Amino acid sequence: MTLFVMSPEVAKAKDAGAPIVALESTIITHGMPYPQNVEVARKVEATVRENGATPATIAVLNGTLHIGLDDAQLEALATAKDVMKVSRADMPVCMATGRTGATTVAATMIGAHLAGIKVFATGGIGGVHKGAELSFDISADLTELAATPVSVVAAGAKAILDIPKTLEVLETQGVPVIAYGQDAFPAFWSQSAGLKAPLRLNTAEEIAASQAMRTAMGLPGGQLIANPIPKDAEIPAEELAPIIAQATQEAEEQGVAGKGVTPFLLARIFELTEGRSLEANIALVLNNARLAAAIAKAHSDLEQAI
Repeated sequence: MTLFVMSPEVAKAKDAGAPIVALESTIITHGMPYPQNVEVARKVEATVRENGATPATIAVLNGTLHIGLDDAQLEALATAKDVMKVSRADMPVCMATGRTGATTVAATMIGAHLAGIKVFATGGIGGVHKGAELSFDISADLTELAATPVSVVAAGAKAILDIPKTLEVLETQGVPVIAYGQDAFPAFWSQSAGLKAPLRLNTAEEIAASQAMRTAMGLPGGQLIANPIPKDAEIPAEELAPIIAQATQEAEEQGVAGKGVTPFLLARIFELTEGRSLEANIALVLNNARLAAAIAKAHSDLEQAI
């Protein structure tokens, strides 16, 4: 049974031992409208290439797990209808039934690991939703980080989440939470969530070495690399707090639950910030792609030195 296919570009990089950065596909299908979604996807891939690595956007197309998409496939995914949003639980069902699915953080990690890719750039991870003590709404991204050995570069956890509880779950799961270049844990659109990150590293080489040491010790799981949004692109946390509170209340009043919560909140926050949240989102994703490329290069250098 063939579990996945690599694009020619990714296969060539893999054969050469060159750095590769995995990219998710939910940002294309569930994050932005067309044509902005495919334009941003192309910008993110271009940023990875400009920084010395090969991008591998991961998605399930008609039941086949693709590690790397060509431009025509990106365009097709960006305009596709009835695309599943797949995580660990439903990714195999999507593949077995011939469906098309966009990969979340957890599913992208699984695909990356199957293909031997060690670094993944995304926007922000999922986490513990507010009110989880009643709803038990906790993203599979957190347990995936504890199980799958991929370094995930994100601008922290999405600010719509309960960030203190998210950090508590990551600590319980034994996931290294590493802030890049600062002591504070970032909150997606904002440079700081007002919380100290458990760990801090300042270079891509240190981050790659930490994952290599984890592997050498036989420890499962990956690392969360919390990369703050550039200062000139951030929306201050105090400005966002009442907007997030309003959007969250509206979701509760309308009975939005499960996988529908995050898309609803992001769309409503986009409206309430008059588009600033999307501009910040694009800036942080590109920033994460740059750092992920540097980490992938450091991983490649480590492997070649062995």
